[in-house]
Amino acid sequence: MVHARLRSLVEVESPTGHREGIAECFSLIRHWAGAALDRQGEIREIDGVDHLYFAAADPGGMLLLGHVDTVWPVGTLDRLPFTVESGRARGPGVFDMKSGLVAAIGSLERLAAEGRSGRDDVSLLITGDEETGSITSRGLIEEAAARSRAVLILEPSLDGAVKIARRGAGIYRVGVRGRAAHAGLEPEKGANALAEMADVLQRLALQSDESLGTTVSPTFATAGTAVNTIPELAEVAFDVRAWSLSELERVDAAFRSILPRNPEIALALGGGINRPPLEREHAEALYLLARQVAADLGQTPLDGVEVGGASDGNFTAALGTPTLDGLGPLGGGAHAEHEWANLESIIERADLVAELIRRIRGQTDT
Repeated sequence: MVHARLRSLVEVESPTGHREGIAECFSLIRHWAGAALDRQGEIREIDGVDHLYFAAADPGGMLLLGHVDTVWPVGTLDRLPFTVESGRARGPGVFDMKSGLVAAIGSLERLAAEGRSGRDDVSLLITGDEETGSITSRGLIEEAAARSRAVLILEPSLDGAVKIARRGAGIYRVGVRGRAAHAGLEPEKGANALAEMADVLQRLALQSDESLGTTVSPTFATAGTAVNTIPELAEVAFDVRAWSLSELERVDAAFRSILPRNPEIALALGGGINRPPLEREHAEALYLLARQVAADLGQTPLDGVEVGGASDGNFTAALGTPTLDGLGPLGGGAHAEHEWANLESIIERADLVAELIRRIRGQTDT
């Protein structure tokens, strides 16, 4: 069943923004998860993007959180089809994070075997825009987390380790407007947007602080129209990462205060802090409990790691809701063409998450 479900999800291409593919994946998940939870999931449409939410009737339960969108454009499946060899499944989105969704549904089915007491306090939220920053889903994620006592995220593991801290992130675009001119005949009449962009890029990149793990990385740029024309327009995108909110705020202030060297140039800023950090204090207790669960189940010892990448767990932890991330299966190559997931580990993670929910519930009951 794990193999068949994973194939069904992977063979429906669902890049962020592809509403038809995301809807088809949601249809599959509604069938599987609806049967386990004995209730229908609700499609929440926010600014043209759909998300699937199975809300528990009462607050105070556990939230399973994931996303169905991938980074792979439609047509990728033609050259990277779903395959399984030696227990490894491959295909676009198989590791990030469709195998995690299959594991989440498996855990719900294990809980469903206990009847109403096993499932009525569990919510499931699957979003459709995580890979582009959860712009439309953030409010829904926070709504679901605020009514939960714990959030378990089935994002990919890191070589089997769960993720107990994540850096926060900022996403910025700096637009530069100058004045075009002929580069050979009258370059002095131009105001070179590309030259200004290069200066701005270097000044902002200096906001990185290696000692604190803060990075300010220019990642994408455009400028100019022809080799013999002084560029009128330029734009550069930045990815910012930091372990603390204070560092994100420091860098944000630098972006908002930067001015052009050339008074004939205008700058325009877009973006800002996208995700606060997931700080270890919000994951530690759940991690220790999950580690004990794994040992009791006879699974490989469960390690916890701090990682630079952000996820929706950054939002839930920032609310103060205990959050454990990276509970998805073993695998590798997220966002890369060699992406793969271990089929057997999907079953193990379903067992782990189901028992973890039971232990969380038992702690509260006692």
